[in-house]
Amino acid sequence: MPRARKYDGVVYPRKGTAVWWIRYRDRSGVPRRESTHTADWQEAQTKLRERLQARDDNVLDVVKRGEALSYGQWADFFLENYSKPPVRAEKTHATNIRCVKHLKSAFGTRQLVDMTADSIELYLRDRLRRRVRIKNSLGYRETTLLKPTTVHQEFRVLRRMLNVAVRKKFLSCNPCAGVEFPVIVKGLFRPHYVTWSEQMRIESHGPNYLANIVRIITETGLRIYKELMSMRKENVDLQNAVVWIPDSKTPNGIAEIPLTPLAIQAFQRQMAISGSGPFLFPSERNPSGCHKNVRRTWQRTLARAEVPYFRIYDLRSTYATRLSAGGVADEWVTQMLRQGDAQVFKKYSQMKLQMKREALEKMNRQASEMPAQGTPGLCTVMLQ
Repeated sequence: MPRARKYDGVVYPRKGTAVWWIRYRDRSGVPRRESTHTADWQEAQTKLRERLQARDDNVLDVVKRGEALSYGQWADFFLENYSKPPVRAEKTHATNIRCVKHLKSAFGTRQLVDMTADSIELYLRDRLRRRVRIKNSLGYRETTLLKPTTVHQEFRVLRRMLNVAVRKKFLSCNPCAGVEFPVIVKGLFRPHYVTWSEQMRIESHGPNYLANIVRIITETGLRIYKELMSMRKENVDLQNAVVWIPDSKTPNGIAEIPLTPLAIQAFQRQMAISGSGPFLFPSERNPSGCHKNVRRTWQRTLARAEVPYFRIYDLRSTYATRLSAGGVADEWVTQMLRQGDAQVFKKYSQMKLQMKREALEKMNRQASEMPAQGTPGLCTVMLQ
């Protein structure tokens, strides 16, 4: 009969070195020995407990591979498997490539497990001091300082990459959770609410197809490039007042979208000017393709309408705000936006100043002074 083991694992010293070593057995009973790379006994004990926990969770080999993985190797793996379509949109992949180029220059050779919150904060501060570099025939020309929003986007890409590494058990936690962005990023995630009068001015000063885009998004909440601009005519069913979204940014975005009478009119107008091609918004240069970008047209239209610039994506936020102001429950607005996370609703729906004033009109300043009425024990308060 085999002798019972007294200890699950031990921390022991080796001759000629101050670094502690650990000895334990894996799930198959094979003994393993490895250095903790520390001379602190408490840290060595923590390392042993982590190894035993990983063994019990059957992720020991994954954790050890993560410790041997550099950030550069993980970045290449992430771009190949978690960034390209259909996992993410083509524009998102292009953004990830641009951000990873700068991140790899700072963390490329560093081990993934050695990345800390302090090192990430130092990188962000260094990037905020850098200037925009423009390549020309003579080399590179430096212009203005990088915008905080640009650096913050690199931080968001890094945070997502490390979140995936945590889910794959290559990291125990994401060091970005302990990072505080060095500056206040103004205007980030603050959507603009478009009033009806603003919308009328924008529609009257822009080309017909842009007016239809504005009307459709504010009535349906469609995403401008991923869902609306690439829409095919075969996915529009005006008789039943629905459109089908076969491809979207998230799995929840693939759905049938009901149409309001105003949206139906906008779709009908666009159908009349779209020609005989398969796309609802055909490209002027390539009739067999769809329109790719309306940024410049959008800027010029806002300037002619004398409306301060805001992102065209904020029309989707206007759709959510109008639903919320109409009394639709937050859960239903989240479903109408086709979002999986209810917290995202807070970024889209904005309570405007007029709504707050209407709420203040219901304030009762004599609530505690009103006499009791009706049934004894109950107090009925009259609003002023």
